[in-house]
Amino acid sequence: MFVPEAVILAGGLGTRLKSEVPDLPKGMAPINGRPFLEYLLDYLYNFVIEHVILAVGYKHEMIQNHFGNEYRGIKISYSIEDEPLGTGGAIKKAFELVEGNKAFVFNGDTMFRISLVKHYDFHMQHQADFSMVLREVENVERYGAVERDEDRRITGFFEKGEKGGKGLINGGVYLISKKFFNKNAFPEKFSLEKDCLEPMVNTQPFYGVLCKQYFLDIGIPEDYQKAQDDFKRFEN
Repeated sequence: MFVPEAVILAGGLGTRLKSEVPDLPKGMAPINGRPFLEYLLDYLYNFVIEHVILAVGYKHEMIQNHFGNEYRGIKISYSIEDEPLGTGGAIKKAFELVEGNKAFVFNGDTMFRISLVKHYDFHMQHQADFSMVLREVENVERYGAVERDEDRRITGFFEKGEKGGKGLINGGVYLISKKFFNKNAFPEKFSLEKDCLEPMVNTQPFYGVLCKQYFLDIGIPEDYQKAQDDFKRFEN
């Protein structure tokens, strides 16, 4: 059965976007007059996602007041951080509200319009507890690189600047089974990348599926401006 739930990390301060959208959580950054999160939720609506948990923190009241408990028939729940928990801590806390046994996870400032069905099939084919979506780019230097073997298991993560040229990057979309958090002891606050993925890559099977659909991280001003034109095609 397809996974009908998703977690969106929407607790960031949007520090890199302060010049463009002061005093707003980054998920509320306006794209053609609509918050970025609306476009992300519209995308999830098209895949019949029924329940979304918004992991929120900074100025979370603005997000709650805008979306309430429902958007286009999608049930909205809120995992509220009183203080920043890091990406890993935010996901772990949000998973307490996941009703099934697995959920997709998205960054609240990135649009990666993959086929969730393809990701789900890949996850099940590899009997994975944790899988991620990878994107090929011309230069990995800005993002940091990811390498995988012939079985699509991740073999290494590399910091920004450690590698250059064409390669694979972490697209920031995950499918995680609840038992991943149940069988691994994590603190309340931790970074998914630094405290989980990088140190555990040789002991925990992480799998990566390559997808080539539209990808844009609005976290820097020039890409935020690019979204104003690009997202016109996503109005629905």
